[in-house]
Amino acid sequence: MSKLDELNSWHSDWSELKAVVYGLGVSGFSVADTLNELGAQVLVIADKAEAEVVDILDVLGVQHLIGKDPANVQERFAAFTPDVLITSPGIRPDNSLIVQARAAGIQVWTDIDLAWRVRDKAGVASQWICITGTNGKTTVTQLVEKMLVTAGIKAAACGNIGIPILDVVRDPAGFEVLVVELSSFQLEYINSIEPMASVVLNLAQDHLDWHGSMNQYGLAKGKIYNNTKICCVYNAGDKTTSELLQAAVNTDSAQAVGFTVNTPAPNEIGWVEDILVDRAFVDDPSVALELASLSDLNSSIVLSPHLMSNIAAAASLARAAGVQPSEIATALQQFELDAHRIQLVFAKDGISWVDDSKATNPHAAAAALASFDSVVWVVGGLLKGVDISDLVSRYASKVRAAIVIGLDRAPVLDAFAKLAPSTQVFEIVSEPGEIMNEVVRIAKDVAREGDTVLLAPAAASMDQFKDYAQRGEFFATAVKREV
Repeated sequence: MSKLDELNSWHSDWSELKAVVYGLGVSGFSVADTLNELGAQVLVIADKAEAEVVDILDVLGVQHLIGKDPANVQERFAAFTPDVLITSPGIRPDNSLIVQARAAGIQVWTDIDLAWRVRDKAGVASQWICITGTNGKTTVTQLVEKMLVTAGIKAAACGNIGIPILDVVRDPAGFEVLVVELSSFQLEYINSIEPMASVVLNLAQDHLDWHGSMNQYGLAKGKIYNNTKICCVYNAGDKTTSELLQAAVNTDSAQAVGFTVNTPAPNEIGWVEDILVDRAFVDDPSVALELASLSDLNSSIVLSPHLMSNIAAAASLARAAGVQPSEIATALQQFELDAHRIQLVFAKDGISWVDDSKATNPHAAAAALASFDSVVWVVGGLLKGVDISDLVSRYASKVRAAIVIGLDRAPVLDAFAKLAPSTQVFEIVSEPGEIMNEVVRIAKDVAREGDTVLLAPAAASMDQFKDYAQRGEFFATAVKREV
């Protein structure tokens, strides 16, 4: 038995562990802080770091090496003789330090692996519900959290959703269930966790520049099903998710449950017109148990097939945790979507202005485009190696005009020229601070009554904006000023 095998509790003796923490973003700092609290020997290595974060490490007495000299980094790493390397998930597996660690037989973790081992800090070890997918992860994570809390379960959403999982584990509140959003980056590295329930919501092209291929991206996502104990949830309308489930290991004791926007078959949860029904967690699957209806939804939410799919997925996970129908309906009444997710910013003269800046890949943008009949589409950014042609072809008939922004404009312009030559296309070459002002002025001229001006870029934002939130905020500000 190795040293790492013995460290399965917050209350284990971590003092002999030597751990390198690679990367000093939000999750990296939480790892370093946690390991220091556990009494482990820690070395932080990072290309860059905020000065105030480094100051905190100094106060804590944590060793650190900040800089980009590969030879110095690798020499210091080897001299430290670590037992484990805990990496920030955005660092690619072909990174030289990751390769060096694996070649030396050193395990590579992320904060998720550490959190699984120390999840009993506040007492009884928390149960986990784990959620991934190309699109909809955050909405489903928040919905499940809301449903559990409504049922009186002490639950917290964390992980890729923005709240470091170790911060939640160390919270003295002592949560019974963690609802963990997992990215493909985190899943690429993940070792062994045992969720009570897990789901792959959907699978479409994204992050191919990072994973190298669609196959590798799918393999990473599918790891979420491994070792699931109670329920594996898949998308009945996306056969790839069920194929990933079939390839998973150690799931024999888990019930397989599908979710759908259509009438559910046995062992599925879905919709009969505007009624959400359960044919999975019932004694007699020939009987459909009503869970909620569309009338339960908060009136501020823009309804779409994508949202209906997310609700069905969330209800499947919540039912696996024992949440009752009335509690699901109550949760939907109280639930509010995050900003920048198909969010109505303004409406005037029969024209709606909608911010879906969170649509950072074609699959997410498709969900927004499918929700409206006639669109002035604001599209473009960093494409991350993804081909946007299919999206342009599929929704060209809905697009009155396209306004193309971002660094990777050429592939978008080329797709419209080849696949939708009759669509009016505008290219924005303004400075970042003026982009959305120009977008709104053009959209105002071309939009007609009944149109939706839709910011659904199908691309990442970091080429011209701090993040997708800033992109959406600049759009909303420009709309309210110019319209």
